[in-house]
Amino acid sequence: MGRPATYQLLSILDFNNIRKRMSVIVRNPEGRIRLYCKGADTLLFERLHPCNQDLMNITTDHLNEYAGDGLRTLLLAYKDLEESEYEAWSERLQRASKAVDCREERLAAVYEEIEQDMMLLGATAIEDKLQEGVPETIAILTLANIKIWVLTGDKQETAVNIGYSCKMLTDDMTEVFFVTGRTVHEVREELRKAREKMMDSTRTLGNGFPYQQEKLDPPKGSSVLEAIPGEYAVCVCVCLQAHALEADMELEFLETACACKAVICCRVTPLQKAQVVELVKKYKRAVTLAIGDGANDVSMIKTAHIGVGISGQEGIQAVLASDYTFSQFKSLQRLLLVHGRWSYLRMCKFLCYFFYKNFAFTMVHFWFGFFCGFSAQTVYDQYFITLYNIVYTSLPVLAMGIFDQDVPEQRSLEYPKLYEPGQLNLLFNKREFFICIAQGIYTSVVLFFVSYGVFADDVTQLADYQSFAVTVATSLVIVVSVQIALDTGYWTAINHFFIWGSVAMYFAIMFAMHSDGLFNIFPNQFTFVGNAQNTLAQPAVWFTILLSTVVCIVPVVTFRFLKLDLKPQLSDTVRYTQLVRKKQKPQGRRLRIVGRTGSRRTGYAFSHQEGFGELITSGKNMRLSSLALSSFTGRSSASWIDTLRKKRGTESPAAQQVSAGASPQGAEASQVSGGVPLEAPETGVTGLAGGASAPGPASITEECAVKE
Repeated sequence: MGRPATYQLLSILDFNNIRKRMSVIVRNPEGRIRLYCKGADTLLFERLHPCNQDLMNITTDHLNEYAGDGLRTLLLAYKDLEESEYEAWSERLQRASKAVDCREERLAAVYEEIEQDMMLLGATAIEDKLQEGVPETIAILTLANIKIWVLTGDKQETAVNIGYSCKMLTDDMTEVFFVTGRTVHEVREELRKAREKMMDSTRTLGNGFPYQQEKLDPPKGSSVLEAIPGEYAVCVCVCLQAHALEADMELEFLETACACKAVICCRVTPLQKAQVVELVKKYKRAVTLAIGDGANDVSMIKTAHIGVGISGQEGIQAVLASDYTFSQFKSLQRLLLVHGRWSYLRMCKFLCYFFYKNFAFTMVHFWFGFFCGFSAQTVYDQYFITLYNIVYTSLPVLAMGIFDQDVPEQRSLEYPKLYEPGQLNLLFNKREFFICIAQGIYTSVVLFFVSYGVFADDVTQLADYQSFAVTVATSLVIVVSVQIALDTGYWTAINHFFIWGSVAMYFAIMFAMHSDGLFNIFPNQFTFVGNAQNTLAQPAVWFTILLSTVVCIVPVVTFRFLKLDLKPQLSDTVRYTQLVRKKQKPQGRRLRIVGRTGSRRTGYAFSHQEGFGELITSGKNMRLSSLALSSFTGRSSASWIDTLRKKRGTESPAAQQVSAGASPQGAEASQVSGGVPLEAPETGVTGLAGGASAPGPASITEECAVKE
């Protein structure tokens, strides 16, 4: 109240994910001992003295109003302690803290003893803004057929506001289901009713026309519910989490959730976040990505196939536990739709070409075996066998695996549907594998028998084994080099250098090893002396090489041309559109960015680990500099505070609103019910199976996981 006061900190009752609250015991300047507690309203209301009923009703209205406005809420309480009472409790605390076994349980029991019959102080509410580009990122990921789940520790009202602010929930959705059952039977019944409503929508569409049942055939690995038309969302409260993840109900929960376009689970603990991710991994053939920024997301990030950490003011625990990290949530769309898709494309091309070139190389030995009595004789020079995979064909495929791309990054973001082939595993599967094998076998047949046919009729100059080996090897190197040139979709100077440089390297090494100089030094190692010069000097050899190349490549070019003309893929259409644009030189088409609306978030969440109570109360990692404070005090009050003041007119003493500058977590504004300002805890939101919103630049207070 304008005067400096010194409080002696006596004890810290630390936070954990089960307690969902934190307390401190202090001695005030008058010498009285008092306990202050802050935490989730659902738990603190149960521990208040019965005389607080009237204030509880008022504060509950305030909490609902704050949550409806998208603010994150926190309840505050206190309790006066006698000196003797505190001394006795402190002794029990010391014994529990020194216990060898069950130490955590004993400490929790001691904490529970003192945190009873408290007096309600009021409630606080803070507002965090979404980072720039979060709604657009969510929209783009949704168009890419990425299902988005949000797992949050906030209240249901807060979670719904988060959904609307980040465009996960829209007014155009067919229906949003709220599951708020308190018992197993209630939860099961609400899930059943949600599924029945979704199934009812399949019977009639539009003006009452029956929906064709054959259109409900789901994709492989999906349920009938997932093929239902319309957009649905489900919001699950904490009570469901206590029952839905049990063995006898987890399948019902998963089936209902997977049928919805958006899933929001509120009041979720860190352990339950990991359990939800594990549930999807267990029963769905899907790749999960978890993204979070706080220590409470570590278990979820580690459980998912891919973990992404957002670096912010909530620590680096999530960053250290993740596979990828960045500071802005909007970077997720580039990670998935650009670099992730390119990585999948490059890996698939690399594998297909790898199998093709090795089958083309190896199967020639098999055909040669019929003419050499299946002896140990090889069809190639021994040094060619050694250098084929190391020198002649390694660099071109390496360049393709690093630099190749089918469409530019701008087009990848402009057409999110390009991401679907990776989800459906279309670029490398059993069918594509056997196609590569068949193409490699066909190439080996052509290389061997075309050369054999030419050499069989020529008994004058090309009837020797060494000339045949040089012809087949040269044809093989040229054919696989032309093939990877056809497979390359994005040419760089490095691709040109590696592909044509490998061909040149082959001829240079071959002429060197067949030279007289090496034969004179190592007569027993280089037996093909002068063979390359004599063989490649014959026009018939070059005609054989050209014929083998044409017979191997023309069917591939013909098949790809017909496929491109008759059944083009989306990437083919995008490339064609890009070529047309380059010829016409119009202004580049730009992605329309939806205007960003006001974002609101609130509610209690679990955002820091147990054991940081002393650091948090010290304020060392939260204290603003004097320069920041002076610059902030000149700013006007937040617009939502002014709106609430106008709406209420006059405030009651029990519902005081205070404009509180910047919160320690970087919140834009804070609001206090009960007239007692106190810092809010770090809060967070998580998600599974797709994406979620993220907070403002000063703090990251949201996590999500993505299921591809």
